[in-house]
Amino acid sequence: MASHILKHFHFEHLPGDLQAVSRPFGEMARQFDAEIPDCPEKSAGRRELLEAEDCMVRARLETKQ
Repeated sequence: MASHILKHFHFEHLPGDLQAVSRPFGEMARQFDAEIPDCPEKSAGRRELLEAEDCMVRARLETKQ
C-alpha cells in the first residue's frame, strides 16, 4: 500500500521550470516506496526527501527573482 505522503510529491500543478526541479524527487519517492519494505527509517527518509524537494523548489524560486 502506497504511503499517504506520496501525494505531496505531485508536481503536475507546478509551472514547467518548477516541475523540472520537483519531478526527480517524486519519481524517487515512488520508486523507494515500491522497492523498500516499510519501517521507521523508510518513513523518515520519505519525510526528509520531501523536505529536500521543498528546499530545491524554493531555491529555484529564489533564483528567479
